[in-house]
Amino acid sequence: MEKQRPRCPRPPGEPRWVAMFHEPAHGTWTVGAESPYREPVLYAVGDMTRTVRARGAEATVALWGPEDGGWRLFDAPSATPPAPAPERPAPLSPEPARLAERMTDRRHQVLMAGLGKAGLYDLGPEDDEAVRTLADRLDEPTVRRVAHWLSAAGGQR
Repeated sequence: MEKQRPRCPRPPGEPRWVAMFHEPAHGTWTVGAESPYREPVLYAVGDMTRTVRARGAEATVALWGPEDGGWRLFDAPSATPPAPAPERPAPLSPEPARLAERMTDRRHQVLMAGLGKAGLYDLGPEDDEAVRTLADRLDEPTVRRVAHWLSAAGGQR
């Protein structure tokens, strides 16, 4: 017998792309990600779904988006995150370019936090450049794994 999905309320405000996550403990829905663009929201859904599963729970997600000037509830994104997309040409819109820059900055921050937890605070320009290179080349899960290793190493001092 398939478990029935709880009804998700429409998000507040003007139509945009919104991922709503159900919190079974409270019986509520919360906004997990929102953007005028669908791609960043889907990326966030995949990332958050992996996090929820890593904690041993299942994620219930509803994807709302704009259609004909109003809201539409789309099929929930696949529970299994899609495989990484092949290399794409540079985006035409400045918004996706800003998203890519923010994600690289986020990976850089995660690596710097890991280095800090490992006790490495006094980093020079060469170190910062090495971290930037890693942030540019590694995907989000790999960066988190490296930061975890650094944190674990810092705890063993």
